[in-house]
Amino acid sequence: MSKAISPRSRKVRVLATLGPASSSPEMIERLYAAGADAFRLNMSHGDQESKIALIKAIRSLERRFGRPTTILADLQGPKLRVGKFAEGKVTLAQGHQFTLDRETTPGDATRVELPHREIFEAVEEGTRLLLDDGKLVLRVLSHEADRITTMVEVGGTLSNNKGLNVPDVVLPMAALTDKDRSDLAFAVEQGVDWIALSFVQRPEDLAEARRLIQGRTALLAKIEKPSAVARIEEIVEMCDGVMVARGDLGVELPPQSVPPLQKRIVETARRMGRPVIVATQMLESMITAPTPTRAEVSDVATAVYDGADAIMLSAESAAGEYPVQSVAMMNAIADAVERDPAHGDRVHFTVTRPDPTTADALAEAAKTISATVSASAIICFTMSGSTARRIARERPSVPILVLTPRLETARRLGLLWGVHAVQTRDVNSFEEMVAKAKRMALRHKIVSGGDRAVVCAGVPFGTPGSTNVLHVVQILGDELKNYRGD
Repeated sequence: MSKAISPRSRKVRVLATLGPASSSPEMIERLYAAGADAFRLNMSHGDQESKIALIKAIRSLERRFGRPTTILADLQGPKLRVGKFAEGKVTLAQGHQFTLDRETTPGDATRVELPHREIFEAVEEGTRLLLDDGKLVLRVLSHEADRITTMVEVGGTLSNNKGLNVPDVVLPMAALTDKDRSDLAFAVEQGVDWIALSFVQRPEDLAEARRLIQGRTALLAKIEKPSAVARIEEIVEMCDGVMVARGDLGVELPPQSVPPLQKRIVETARRMGRPVIVATQMLESMITAPTPTRAEVSDVATAVYDGADAIMLSAESAAGEYPVQSVAMMNAIADAVERDPAHGDRVHFTVTRPDPTTADALAEAAKTISATVSASAIICFTMSGSTARRIARERPSVPILVLTPRLETARRLGLLWGVHAVQTRDVNSFEEMVAKAKRMALRHKIVSGGDRAVVCAGVPFGTPGSTNVLHVVQILGDELKNYRGD
């Protein structure tokens, strides 16, 4: 790799979605320079061939800036839609009946096709059906094998192929469609670092994706269904990270229910040691405006104060008129919040008790010791990244420099709070560990002369899951002149 750059001054990560407004290598580099730490590929839009160019452009940043890049591929998931209307659209009047059936003929103001047999199997009398992102609401009066009769509770215009949400029941359908399986295989083959699974309703939905991935990338569960929230701890246990997908959550639940659920999901993920992303409509007005609203700024700040690992831009960076400004604004908000003297206390409102393991005990001790001796960094040697995740869960006040011989590990850690990951050769002895920790911390501008750092590693070296060493080092003045690159 080329000359290293300094780590970000902030600890929360910024995840930027790529799209028509940000698909050129030049624009991707501008987003990175503005503050994007990781990039999301939305598999719902565009073909696989177009994603190859995006992946190549993202990876080229590694050679240019000497820092691993992180790519998340977001699978589309099942899309529930009504059929077509003879006139292209109809008006549903409140208080009138409307039927959803299996007939393929174009619909009218009294009926339309619903090509999803799973819904006919799952609904019950009283079930709500939400149409067009919740703009229209139907209530089930009765149902048969091929017909659902509803009452229109909230009416309006309904046009061809609009989406449908069923928030009140768990649908008997897989989280992966044929398209998702193809996109997953493609993403794994291309070496992406994270796969995001949409439409997760229960922990069992993650099993097929796990089997197909076979450990070659990390798996992230998008929490966008009320049924997923009800089993959040089981889902978090089954995945490597979670996303608070507030768009669909806000469709299927009353808007006022989303903020407390967001806090609950963030707290659960943090407590269980999984990275958590807060996403959707964070700077929505910047799709068409160069500055956000004050409410949007406050929304982003809240996620940072809550200790989320990453905050995400969707259409703002993918299709908006101001993608670079959106990333720069997200970066500026996070930086300002983390400079607030009260930030550290607020982040620790969530209590993260260590599991009764040596690795967890050392992770907690690393945070405590770094504060006690006023260390400038925690330096972590890891193979799989598990030690880094444990330390990041404690939300220490200092940067976490992660040294790993595995490039794929360094890339996956790009969504982790406070982590600056570096691929470097492994060490074979305690003396080499100390020397390399100092050299790399100096090289990446994380420490200066006279600073202390806490080093965390495992003996025997190179053995995953063997974290059992904690050591405090001090950077001597003459080491500033004598360190070499690695």
